[in-house]
Parts: sequence; C-alpha cells; structure tokens
Amino acid sequence: MALVTSKGVLSSSSSSSFTHKLKNFDVFLNFRGEDTRLGFIGHLYNALCQQGINAFIDDNFQRGEEISIGLLKIIESSRISIIVFSENYASSTWCLDELAKIVECKKNGQLVRPVFYNVDPSEVRNQIGKFGEALSKHEEKMKDNKKLHSWREALHEAANISGWHYKHGKWVERLSDRNHPKNPNYVVDYGIMRMLLKY
Repeated sequence: MALVTSKGVLSSSSSSSFTHKLKNFDVFLNFRGEDTRLGFIGHLYNALCQQGINAFIDDNFQRGEEISIGLLKIIESSRISIIVFSENYASSTWCLDELAKIVECKKNGQLVRPVFYNVDPSEVRNQIGKFGEALSKHEEKMKDNKKLHSWREALHEAANISGWHYKHGKWVERLSDRNHPKNPNYVVDYGIMRMLLKY
C-alpha cells in the first residue's frame, strides 16, 4: 500500500513516521474514486500540481480500511479542502469520515470549497436520492448512531458552502457575496475555478 502525493509515493513501510515526514499541503482533495478518479480528479490534481500547488489525494488505500490518524493530520494541516460530491460519494464511509474532519477544520479557519459533480446540491443538503439511499444502508449496518449523525450534519453544512456545480458537461458557478475581489478568499476561488473550467 502507498500514499500518492504531489511529491511522489510514500510506501507503507514508512507509515510509522508518516505524519512527521510529510509537509503541509496546500490542498486536500476529498472524492469518491470510482466516480471521478480517471477523469475529473486526475485533471484537477495535475492542474494544481502544474501551478505549483502542493495537493494531496489518498488514492491507494484499500476499501474497507478505517481512516488513519496520519490522514486526519494531513487534513488538519492543509490550507484548503476541496470536496467533490458525486453520485456514489455517500456510499463510502471513508469519504464521509474525511468530510466530517474537513467540516471540523472549517470551524477552525480552513478554507473549504465543494464541487457538485453531476449531483444537485439539494441532494447532498437534504440527503435524498443516492445520498439518502447510501445513508440508509449505513444506518442498517452501523451501531454508532453518533457517527451517522456527524456524517449527516457534515453533508448538510458542506452543501451550504459556496462552491461549483458541474452538470451534464457544463459548469454552473455558485458564488456568494463573500466571493468579492476585496475578500482574500476570492483569489483562491478564482484560481481554482479557472482550473476547473478547463475540464
């Protein structure tokens, strides 16, 4: 097993010193691999790296593994998290665990931006459609209602953050009044949006 970073590959043999050897990342990408890895995420990751932005993707973990403390530390130390919501996103407990951590970090000042990739923001916000179905399946299997509740809250909160909507091959820009040139976050949003629009 290995971790893919913008600096190369970190083997599992070095996992004990994982959090100490990796530098802080500019961007953490949270996504459902089966939906976006071979297209959208690959494009965005490469575009970020080409711009000298140190981005992280947790692309090589085996399905079913619990999220590691090292990965949580990477989320904490990243300047920005980009959440890519897609059709099968909520079926992954890994994605949901990352999301809960990202929302927690947002409360501590981390910049978070969602991308709604061929899903409507209302599906995420209200947990309907594929999102509702996936959460119902998790509920049937889980004994930890507290974790399920944290996932639901994180989905609702993240869906209310200003971000971008990609649907049927077109981008729909979702900007709030905060995204004004006088706001420092505008520069970050504008730069990322330019990369997204090239896809």
